[in-house]
Amino acid sequence: MLIALIVVALIVVFAIFTYNRLVTLRQAWKRAFADIDVQLKQRQDLVPNLVETVKGYASHESSVFIQVTEARAAAMRANTVGEKSAAEGALTGALGNLMAVAENYPQLKANENFLSLQSELADLENKIAAARRFLNNAVAEYNSAIQQFPGVLFAGAMGFTPAEMFTLDAEERAQMKTAPKVSFG
Repeated sequence: MLIALIVVALIVVFAIFTYNRLVTLRQAWKRAFADIDVQLKQRQDLVPNLVETVKGYASHESSVFIQVTEARAAAMRANTVGEKSAAEGALTGALGNLMAVAENYPQLKANENFLSLQSELADLENKIAAARRFLNNAVAEYNSAIQQFPGVLFAGAMGFTPAEMFTLDAEERAQMKTAPKVSFG
């Protein structure tokens, strides 16, 4: 009887330990998602200033401005990791088109406000990339914990489901395959 009681006590302690570890890992990826969300919000807040600055020089490029505005609105409406990943990919593409328009206007490229906004955007893009790596690492650790022994024994019954990674969309993957263009003129 004593041995059975000890075995049951060990199983309970083991289950509590496993549960607490899974909760900690779930909170880590949720915190990482909240951190990336902050970076994405800062980028979304920067977009209207960037659009207005470019509009001052290239007012006839309305389709690009509409595309950026719609992509920003979609990014702001997105809630889940998958929705945000897709919407932010579209916003990245629209911003790339906006920057391509800016390349055609030497006065704009020399504008101090535009250069400042462009620098801020580049800094945010780097922060977003770092936050994305951190999120995906936290998600991978959490997903591994719920799929490996002993977590797999308890995870499903305790409501732990796999988390989604923040992935690159097709356009971002294509951009990574091409070398960046360097221009000194």
